[in-house]
Amino acid sequence: MFEVKSVTTNEQLQQAFAIRTKVFVEEQGVPVHLELDEHDKTALHFIVMDGDTTIAAARLREFEPQVGKVERVCVLSEYRGKRLGILLMEYIEQVAKESNLKKLKLNAQSYAVPFYEKLQYVVTSPEFMDAGIPHRAMEKNI
Repeated sequence: MFEVKSVTTNEQLQQAFAIRTKVFVEEQGVPVHLELDEHDKTALHFIVMDGDTTIAAARLREFEPQVGKVERVCVLSEYRGKRLGILLMEYIEQVAKESNLKKLKLNAQSYAVPFYEKLQYVVTSPEFMDAGIPHRAMEKNI
């Protein structure tokens, strides 16, 4: 059974970084210096476990007062299509509400816009490039 966890140990954080590196750096060609950044030190991090194996990751940081930014949402390729993204996003939204955030923002890769729209996120920008990949800004009141 899959389990979402808030990262509480350095070992879990390194597992999250490993998933992000595999998906964004190795799979999508994002330069590592753009993938792992200064926000990693202060963001809340999340992982999804399949038993003892880390299979997905994401982070949340306060972007503006009462506004969170969801970033680095990723699932290992062999686990995609199993609703893990939804599980992860619902968990992050619950943590955000408990942290008294009122709105969440994110920059979705354009191909993933329909996924976030199913979760009631709304596109708020024209398409733009980030790390050579087309994105759209999205947000949701929570």
